[in-house]
Amino acid sequence: MSFFNSIGRSITRAPRPPKRSTTPTSATFPPDSQVPPSPSSPQPVQKPLFLCSPFVEAALVKGNFKTIVMQPKYTDIMEWVAVNIFDFYTNLNMFYGVLAECCTAHSCPSMSAGVALNYTWINQDRKNVQLPAPTYVDYVMTWIQNLLDDDNTFPTKSGKDFTPTFPSTVKHVYRQLLRVFAHLYYAHYTQILHLRSEPHFNSLFAHFLAFGTEYELLDIKDIKGQPNVPVAVGALWERWKEMGILEN
Repeated sequence: MSFFNSIGRSITRAPRPPKRSTTPTSATFPPDSQVPPSPSSPQPVQKPLFLCSPFVEAALVKGNFKTIVMQPKYTDIMEWVAVNIFDFYTNLNMFYGVLAECCTAHSCPSMSAGVALNYTWINQDRKNVQLPAPTYVDYVMTWIQNLLDDDNTFPTKSGKDFTPTFPSTVKHVYRQLLRVFAHLYYAHYTQILHLRSEPHFNSLFAHFLAFGTEYELLDIKDIKGQPNVPVAVGALWERWKEMGILEN
């Protein structure tokens, strides 16, 4: 189901999370930063823990997520999408806050999400640059919070409509949130297991994927990556489809 042909009404949401610190490039966040192939060839690696039993089955929600993401009756589609993006951002931001001490410039010098995949940032000169993962994540989360705080993008006042650019904006937001999820799974799943949070994190990510595919906020290439530069969580997405957690 797509929501790109309709414009909704205003939305009332829960209180916003505390403001993040400003970053020097957050105002120039690129809408379509690319994922360039890594110069190194992928090497054989062990099966990641998030694909191993019992971790891959760990969840707070049993069954298919299709029923959870369906638009409630009489709810405006734009409002439904906006509320869910706000919730995904808030929950992922809290997860990252718990794991932040493990994600440092030393431990994560790049925004890795696969054996041969490092996401890059487009700077003010429109050049792709490598950033340490914590810097990249801070830029992303600051940019999204600024959008959420902008009443022109995410209207909260009665009678104010969403803009015609809202669908394309939220697709960019979703793509960047996916990259944060992908990094945490690839680089920090061991810490998630140590905290015994894998059922919570798996359920959040499965909900995120189900919602994104239902409302066409994610492209398959965003989830799986390129054949020679795969996103590690692409295999998790496929596994969950086989298990019936996500729609085929």
